[in-house]
Amino acid sequence: MTGQAQNPHHVVIVGAGFGGLETTYRLAGAPVRITLIDRRNHHLFQPLLYQVATASLATSEIAWPIRSLVRNRPEVTTLFASVKGIDAAGRRVLLEDDTDVAYDTLVLATGARHAYFGHDEWEPFAPGLKTLEDATTLRRRILVAFERAERERDPARRAAWMTFVIIGAGPTGVELAGTIAELARSTLPPDFRSIDTHEARVVLIEAGPRVLGGFPEDLSAYTLTSLERIGVEVVLGQAVTECTADSVVYGGKRLDTRTLIWAAGVRASRAAEWLGAPADRAGRLQVAPDLTVPGHPEIFAIGDTVTIAAWNGQPVPGIAPAAKQQGRYVAEAIKARLAGRTLRPFRYHHAGSLAQIGKRLAVIDFGWIKLRGALAWWIWGLAHIYFLIGLRNRLSVALSWLWIHARDQRAARLITQGSSKVMD
Repeated sequence: MTGQAQNPHHVVIVGAGFGGLETTYRLAGAPVRITLIDRRNHHLFQPLLYQVATASLATSEIAWPIRSLVRNRPEVTTLFASVKGIDAAGRRVLLEDDTDVAYDTLVLATGARHAYFGHDEWEPFAPGLKTLEDATTLRRRILVAFERAERERDPARRAAWMTFVIIGAGPTGVELAGTIAELARSTLPPDFRSIDTHEARVVLIEAGPRVLGGFPEDLSAYTLTSLERIGVEVVLGQAVTECTADSVVYGGKRLDTRTLIWAAGVRASRAAEWLGAPADRAGRLQVAPDLTVPGHPEIFAIGDTVTIAAWNGQPVPGIAPAAKQQGRYVAEAIKARLAGRTLRPFRYHHAGSLAQIGKRLAVIDFGWIKLRGALAWWIWGLAHIYFLIGLRNRLSVALSWLWIHARDQRAARLITQGSSKVMD
């Protein structure tokens, strides 16, 4: 017992997103020491990231320093570092500063990044939305576009500045399109003198046959109608074939625009490459039923990093509740192993799918019941506020949303400086 106390089982968790943080929380009280590694110093509530990009919320309302979240856990060490590889044979995590961290059990919760389907050269022109840096960059581009339009005298160039194109009509694309449209039509009109912001074009392009393809068809149809009602131009069944600094090409047509946003696809982190393990076309690790990497029972992988058919035979969706469920399972699996027990295979339980369309519109699919409109919007808001960390943040976000709801004003319309050759 003395030796075990002096050298407790060492769990290394790479990634402090929903899955990694949930694993850390659920290991409280277990006979382990934990090292939590992340290349950023904060945990991010990604479902509301688009609200930072569209000036509805401030960055501090949806992100929290990792160290503050585990300050009362003396067994947890936090490392602000980037991982460059895994030495599975030596059980070491290799860091970019040429140091390493030994582990007994490794949990990979490294998330995903943007996928441009073989056209990575589009990224400077059509940034995605995965990090706080992405959100503040997009906020700057959106707000600067209106400022440039205010000064522009050439009608064609002014129209390009006031054209906003979102590529991909999943939840993120729909939420961005609806919020930008309402920003232009409800929030900004009184602020400008030379332009009428009502004339801004918001174009949502989707290669598939409908918006919100993962939702039931009736909710998808309702979303399409609602987007068009608030002024979003929805283009379906046409793939984007070119993105440049001042235009986008889709369906053989060129549209002049100075603001492109990518919401069409993601690719898993490099975890599969680090391990030389099987992966799907999106780079997601193919894990065993207990969320371990095949051939490496000491390595778990969760969240957007992995693919597993644990939802009634279907792949588990890449959403926050799924990552949290997997993190909870892994923590229980580690505790069970240390006690000489095993767990049943992981099974995902879907609580529902939610997407906001506008400030008073949303759709919710609970499976057993489907909701739309204002009621769905209130439930969507309450659900997101509930999952925020800390009473102060819950109150702050609730007050921000109520202010937007009542006064059509967004307080986070700050243009921060940053390098952007595309914009400048």
